[in-house]
Amino acid sequence: MANVTDKTLTKASFPVEGMTCASCASSIESMLKATEGVEEANVNFAAKTVQVTYSAGVTSPDKLKGTVEEIGFELLIEDTTQDELEERQAKALADLKRKTIGAIILATPVFILGMFFHNAFSWGNWAMLIFTIPVLFWAGQRFFVGAWAQAKHLRANMDTLVALSTGIAFIFSAFNTIYPEFFLSRGLMPHVYFEAVAVIIAFILLGKYLEEGAKNRSSAAIKKLMGMQPKTVRILRDGTEMEIKTEEVKIGDTVLLLPGERVPVDGAVLAGSSYVDESMLSGEPVPVPKKAGDLMYAGTINQKGSLQLTALKTGGQTMLAHIIKLVQEAQGSKAPVQKLVDKIAGIFVPIVLGIALLTFAAWFILGGEAYLTEALLSTISVLVIACPCALGLATPTAIMVGVGRGAEHGILIKDAESLERAQHVDVVILDKTGTITLGKPTVTDVVWGDMLLEKAQAEQIFFSMEAQSEHPIAQAIYTYYKEQKCNKVELSYFSSLTGQGVEADFEGIRYYAGNEKLLQEHGVILPERLKREAMQLQEQAKTAVYFADAKQALAVFAVSDPIKPTAAAGIKAMLDAGIELYMLTGDNKQTAAAVSKQVGITNFKAELLPGDKGDFIKELQQQGRTVAMVGDGINDAQALALADVSIAMGHGTDVAMDVAGITLMRSDLQQVANAIKLSKATVKTIRQNLFWAFFYNVICIPVAAGVLYPFTGFLLSPMLAGAAMALSSVSVVSNSLRLKTKKLD
Repeated sequence: MANVTDKTLTKASFPVEGMTCASCASSIESMLKATEGVEEANVNFAAKTVQVTYSAGVTSPDKLKGTVEEIGFELLIEDTTQDELEERQAKALADLKRKTIGAIILATPVFILGMFFHNAFSWGNWAMLIFTIPVLFWAGQRFFVGAWAQAKHLRANMDTLVALSTGIAFIFSAFNTIYPEFFLSRGLMPHVYFEAVAVIIAFILLGKYLEEGAKNRSSAAIKKLMGMQPKTVRILRDGTEMEIKTEEVKIGDTVLLLPGERVPVDGAVLAGSSYVDESMLSGEPVPVPKKAGDLMYAGTINQKGSLQLTALKTGGQTMLAHIIKLVQEAQGSKAPVQKLVDKIAGIFVPIVLGIALLTFAAWFILGGEAYLTEALLSTISVLVIACPCALGLATPTAIMVGVGRGAEHGILIKDAESLERAQHVDVVILDKTGTITLGKPTVTDVVWGDMLLEKAQAEQIFFSMEAQSEHPIAQAIYTYYKEQKCNKVELSYFSSLTGQGVEADFEGIRYYAGNEKLLQEHGVILPERLKREAMQLQEQAKTAVYFADAKQALAVFAVSDPIKPTAAAGIKAMLDAGIELYMLTGDNKQTAAAVSKQVGITNFKAELLPGDKGDFIKELQQQGRTVAMVGDGINDAQALALADVSIAMGHGTDVAMDVAGITLMRSDLQQVANAIKLSKATVKTIRQNLFWAFFYNVICIPVAAGVLYPFTGFLLSPMLAGAAMALSSVSVVSNSLRLKTKKLD
């Protein structure tokens, strides 16, 4: 790392274009860190950005841009909007798609001619040459550009292997097509390997296209989070109402909110009362009552009443902006297995080159009459058999089959990193609302007491009262009776009593609906039986709502967020697999304790904000634990991004699903255990594939070099080398396909 003489450091984030693999990110990081004046450099491969801490007195963005361009990438130092970045990424992806499709179309006839009609037509080699040229120099241009940029700095990656093997095979094949007499005059067949060149390029481009598509989608979560802040806002300034851009709001401004509007800034209620949907923060489905003095947060939704609030935090200081920043910082994606392959490739290429040169030199010096021919053929055999086709297929084929197998079981896997990491998970964190519970308040129990009134008429009165109430719990009761097609009655009087419930008159009789405090204040008798029932319901973390006339309580209703029918079984499956479980929730401790007891979880934390969940995940990670987070709400986005493996429930918010690497379409916790099982099977397959890919190279490269010739007279021809290379690819693909039969349930 360069010495920084000016301690006034600048921290900036720049978009990077041209990254195709984890080793690209590593190259950019190491080159920037070696630049004078740079203190730190961290590449976010998923977001395609690099965060650089540098001394402005020693270096500049222009110098950083030049450093990155030296190794074949582009650093965007100009101010670029999110829309402009997405447009550039879309164009790059469209270009890659066009080249991938073109390569597949052109490679198909080359493959057919080379494999099934070899030497059947006199013009066959020329036709394959014509079709292969655009595949190699148009569709595969990126590999040669990348390999050259790496070579200038004595580096090597998968681009180097692809460019080297396909380039040598093409040159050899083109030579034999244009001047076949060279080998024919020496009694040898001028074999060509155009089909290997074209198919390798087509396959690897397809893998790159699928990978790039997944990376580009990673910015969708940030875009949705940013969309939660309104673009304009109405304020009162100096007694005048005006509409301005949200970013122009100043601390102390009075913001006006109507029902249904999103809160634009963090602030305190100045006037008015309402219910606010804060599920994006707490994850709880029940809106929170707000009155003068209460705090409100940007991105939450005002539901019922009109409000005035004083702006306390604006722009990048709001809680929503803080969540966005944390998600951006945590949303890096590095595939450990593929990174290992890239590292191996860096060692493998120089070794292969060394062996090829030694082979040529040995045959040139020690060979017989046909020493030049044998030297050339042996060298080509080494380079052909060292082709990275199997190495390149080892990871993506297993990943693709594993992802497909998961999809069949309703487990949608967005990136290879999540699939690879899930095998190591030893702690699973579960959100409560929408993950363990259904996320929708409903009436769960109804207990009627003694009364003179007919039950049907009592239900109609109660239904009519709750239909006029704005309280979310009242809405649950209203929905309950609406589904039963209960009829309303005409109330002669109705009033909402803040913090207690409602009261109404019907046919000259006063009725009440609300909590126990409401009954006490109006002298209503609460029968012992109903009181006992209510206490039992509350112990189960249910909210008790009483219905009473002026004399006594007539019934008690319980409203709660029901636990999913499959939750307990799914949790048991994870515990049986030796995984430690925690339930984190923004709900109160009583509810959290009751829910955790019902589903068999012993560890839980209640009354948490999104940042608290993220902090707890960091604590576990610092202890060396591998953490999976399962959630469904916007409030879980930060924790999902921080976790080693992020899993979203399919019915949850788009933001949660965009941040998560895995989405469970059935919203069944049993699927979490299945996803981990699938990960273990897939990674096992990848390791087997890598073994077979290298097994062929380790065994066949020495044979191709001619180590057996002095003892057996056997010399591996380039054609047999090509067959061995193809066999290694077939074994890798066949092994990957075995995942299709893997039982998960």
